Amino acid sequence: MITSFITLQAAQQGANPLMTFLMFGLIIVVFYFFMIRPQMKRQKELRKFQESLKKGDKVIVAGGVYGKVSEVKDDYILVEISDNVEVKVAKSTIIRDVTDIQTR
Repeated sequence: MITSFITLQAAQQGANPLMTFLMFGLIIVVFYFFMIRPQMKRQKELRKFQESLKKGDKVIVAGGVYGKVSEVKDDYILVEISDNVEVKVAKSTIIRDVTDIQTR
């Protein structure tokens, strides 16, 4: 245990600062391509979907409520969740289109 600590400490003292910097840069690049970039792509697709909503689309609201779009405005949407029951929700809360999925 003590010998491994001494070896580790000796290796850290002799480490090339350029290699440390390159490894740190490599980690950042890997995080960007495997985590940040795909998340940004999903957010862009979701925004595009929310802007393309139209009357009659069946959707799921972020709270898990299924409904049908009855009116679309600039920053909100009226969603019919039952017969003669409409809720006014922000466009950003619409998370999925279920028009093609069979619902009751």
